[in-house]
Amino acid sequence: MIRNMHLSIHTPCALILILCAFIGCSQPIASQSEFVLGTVCTITLYDKGKPQVYRDIFDRLREIDNRMSVTIHGSDIDRINKAAGIEAVKVHDDLFMVIEQAVHYARLSEGAFDPTVGPLVSLWGIGEENPWENPRENPRENPQVPSQDEIDNVLALINWQDVELDPVNRTVFLMKPGMALDLGGIAKGYAADEAAAIIKRARIPRAIVDLGGNILLVGEKRDKSLWNVGLQNPLDNRGAYLGIVRVAEKSVVTSGVYERYFVAQDGVLYHHIFSPSNGYPANNGLLSVTVISSISMDADALSTAVFVLGYERGRALIESLDDAEAVFVFDDMGVRKTFGVNFALTDDDYLLMPD
Repeated sequence: MIRNMHLSIHTPCALILILCAFIGCSQPIASQSEFVLGTVCTITLYDKGKPQVYRDIFDRLREIDNRMSVTIHGSDIDRINKAAGIEAVKVHDDLFMVIEQAVHYARLSEGAFDPTVGPLVSLWGIGEENPWENPRENPRENPQVPSQDEIDNVLALINWQDVELDPVNRTVFLMKPGMALDLGGIAKGYAADEAAAIIKRARIPRAIVDLGGNILLVGEKRDKSLWNVGLQNPLDNRGAYLGIVRVAEKSVVTSGVYERYFVAQDGVLYHHIFSPSNGYPANNGLLSVTVISSISMDADALSTAVFVLGYERGRALIESLDDAEAVFVFDDMGVRKTFGVNFALTDDDYLLMPD
């Protein structure tokens, strides 16, 4: 929670990262966008892009959504959650792998990233908004701060170690009634990797996958220069960036307080990134964390984990890994980055601190 912060983002599902300065790229066939995975997803194919490749990508994204979305009745995740404490559920191989990775990052982050946070997400009701259609069903029509008793009750259900995985039979069992998986912190990353795989199989040399701000860059620009990715200014309108990360073939993913939130009557802003340890939105002086990695699923999970861990522990986690870098934006307008990030600050309101 953040007290008396007045954000001017026009939508709670604001685009996290803004691609800019594509000098050196040939003209693509028109980018295509669809609402899927709870956000607006945009694919841009350069050079050899074909309509069929676009269709294949969005078909795969919808398939992933239909298996991994907690809000779609009959999805694999929905079936797992309804069977919590009752029986194991057999799932598709891709979902089993994503849950395995979610548990891996829960272990790696000592529970800061926890895929069993579903009951807490439902309790607070800070939902998603579809800017093209009617909003998805929200557990609470008007989000509000739960009582401490309500929070304590659901905290008893949140424990990644109570997820039982059977790799032989490909089954998932939640050990306590009332438990619920929510893969919102990792599924989009996996989907971006799957989109990239389709693009590479089609031998398209360069492309941009933007799943609501989860950015994955395929290939390199024609002139061999680096891609430029603008990092959203957490305190400004969508599309206003505070700096630029320059990367080769990487994924760039941000978790921030401005993505989905509500402001309570006392002027406190409550965002959607919860601390599994106390049941409240993580409150550690960070406005956003951007993670850069070759694998988008890793960057997705890590951005959430690091945001919850906070700067010191989060940076230590990033620096313990071979393929991860990060940029941290603080509520005092300071910006820090890990050593390997090629980052240029462009907003004078912020101050880049020494590594």
